[in-house]
Amino acid sequence: MADHQEASVTLPSDPASVSSARRYVASVLAEWGMASGTDAADTVRLIVSELATNAVQHTLGQSPTFTVDMELERDEQLRIGVTDSHPRYPKRLPAAVQQDNGRGMVIIRCLTAECGGTLTVRPTPEGGKTVWITLPWVASVSRPA
Repeated sequence: MADHQEASVTLPSDPASVSSARRYVASVLAEWGMASGTDAADTVRLIVSELATNAVQHTLGQSPTFTVDMELERDEQLRIGVTDSHPRYPKRLPAAVQQDNGRGMVIIRCLTAECGGTLTVRPTPEGGKTVWITLPWVASVSRPA
């Protein structure tokens, strides 16, 4: 298997694209050797779901698409970035008990930290941003026979 693998998909900033992003990530993870239905795969899908939801909901119609980038380095480190064209960085919103939303970044940060990963936000040259998560790779990668 290559030392570095990449995959990417660009989707419309539409609520229906969140499930498309989850399916895409699950498919790539399986291709790279992380079985679906495992705790690790479920956690990554949940993180991507929250990131994609943020890209759709919080760009205020200023980002017509969002992109999910995946990188696997030497079967050791998984990086996933969600990029949109809105310049505002994500904020941790005060989440009142009665609110149904506003907890996405808290969920992402907690899940990432529990897995021993990191979260960073970087500006894009075009004026948007990418929210990156970096996680240890916990699946044995399938080797061709």
